[in-house]
Amino acid sequence: QVQLAESGGGSVQPGGSLRLSCAASGFTLDYYDIAWFRQAAGEEREGVSCRSSSFGTAYYADAVKGRFTISHTISRDNTKNTVYLQMNSQNAEETAVYYCAARPRGYGSRCLTHLGYIYWGQGTQVTVSS
Repeated sequence: QVQLAESGGGSVQPGGSLRLSCAASGFTLDYYDIAWFRQAAGEEREGVSCRSSSFGTAYYADAVKGRFTISHTISRDNTKNTVYLQMNSQNAEETAVYYCAARPRGYGSRCLTHLGYIYWGQGTQVTVSS
């Protein structure tokens, strides 16, 4: 059973940093794309960063390039993995609920769209405020 659970959200001042974690179980990262999305109040959910399993590369939304980093660790038996989102130099416009999501490989390199993501975590709130 695929499960995703985010943690690490909280409050941070503008210019500060947070690291989000997503505990992923029930699937192998080698065969799934994994992504971080965020949704601010009254806005649509948008892709922030993703890792394409097909290409083994990371992608970022233009607004976060150079400041956010997606990474992951894989357990020895490949059943419990963790995906991270390191967020630096945050600004108030990035206040949102952040979600991790997964989809089976095969959708190509454009992993920042919503297409194909069938597994979602419950989200974690990030508030950037002074």
